Amino acid sequence: MKISLEELLAFTAVIDSGSITAAAEQLEQTVSGISRALGRLERKLGTTLMRRTTRKLELTEEGEVFLQHARNILDAVESAEDQMASRHQRPAGRLRVNAASPFMLHVVVPLVGAFCERYPDIELELHSSDNIIDLIEQRTDVAIRIGRLNDSTLHARALGSFRLRVLAAPAYLEAHGRPKQVADLRHHRLLGFTQPESLNHWPLRSEQGDTCLTRPSIKASSGETVRQLALAGQGIACLADFMTRDDLARGDLVPLLVKDTVEHLQAVHAVYYRNTQLSARIQCFLDFLAQRMAP
Repeated sequence: MKISLEELLAFTAVIDSGSITAAAEQLEQTVSGISRALGRLERKLGTTLMRRTTRKLELTEEGEVFLQHARNILDAVESAEDQMASRHQRPAGRLRVNAASPFMLHVVVPLVGAFCERYPDIELELHSSDNIIDLIEQRTDVAIRIGRLNDSTLHARALGSFRLRVLAAPAYLEAHGRPKQVADLRHHRLLGFTQPESLNHWPLRSEQGDTCLTRPSIKASSGETVRQLALAGQGIACLADFMTRDDLARGDLVPLLVKDTVEHLQAVHAVYYRNTQLSARIQCFLDFLAQRMAP
């Protein structure tokens, strides 16, 4: 009896999601259906792939080995579908995209309608994470990363860049005054990031050179949280234009220390693991995003 793709999908979905229930929701199947598929797979292979405890599922040694084979088979099928779809100029299938929440909210989400209208056969899955993720572990096709890239094992495509500005809400400036020089920042409440620390180096001319290391009074892991704090008048922040352009246009945030600001562009890259022909879905998504992000 041959192994089916349905059984391979059930197996990998359980591993990726962490439970049979979560896998059932992901694949839009019943819990009993997923359990039966796993049972059939183990019977066909004549081995136990997972140990089921009351708290979690653990792969056996055989399960670890088979998981990689299962992923390779599913990737090969997906690649074949991509190539057939591209022949008909109709990219299709699921596209899993990961990005930091501010970029997802302010750049990707406004473009979803136009993208889906152009590519109606692509099923988008949008995931937000303010931390660097493992693309394979999270079953992600493409991730958008902002700033310097460190992982040399990934393929990357530059999508554009955005300027960083120091800014604050009028309400904060009315209550605390406007800093007239960089040194004045030490007397103000600054908003910054928990990580990476490089985001707390602002592009301002100071005694340290063309960057100013700040000591934020309030730190957050997400740029969107920092933006909301700034809009609420809780302090001075340094943020990229892609999330504050509309705020600046409305006057909800105003730029500070303009003459002391160094031109610093924050690069945006798309990263992916595909080391063969780029899938049609990923290719058209990156082309679309790069075109819309162009100045």
